[in-house]
Amino acid sequence: MGAAYFYHLTRRPLVETLRMLVGKSLDNGWRVAVRGADDAGLEALDKALWLGPEDSFLPHGIAGGPRDADQPVLLTTAMVAANTPQCVMSVGGAEVTAEEVAALERVCVLFDGDDEAALSRARGQWKALKDAGAAAQYWSEESGRWEKKAET
Repeated sequence: MGAAYFYHLTRRPLVETLRMLVGKSLDNGWRVAVRGADDAGLEALDKALWLGPEDSFLPHGIAGGPRDADQPVLLTTAMVAANTPQCVMSVGGAEVTAEEVAALERVCVLFDGDDEAALSRARGQWKALKDAGAAAQYWSEESGRWEKKAET
């Protein structure tokens, strides 16, 4: 049984945090789906990942290609990713479910702490997962490094 990890972004940009988390997931041997709420957001994220530093390059693809099932990291809006991931990273308020949390190794919810709508959405996701009995952790970078602040 997996767990949902909520990452409250206040110091580092989304793409930097995503590189770190996806890198750790790949180190664990997991395939990853980065689930976004819309195609435009995923296309911007795709470009940012390709233009990142060479030493933090992440092999990835955006859904809709002929080799989606082979991608170690797939950017998608679909609830079921073609690359059969062990980890789902939710960005931009994309939906996650308690069933996914139970079935996957990890579900990560990354949200912008400076965006009131994103905070509200993450709070709603936390409550829904908690109420469904899913294991969840809340991580904050408020102190300058990631610290676990709450756990269900």
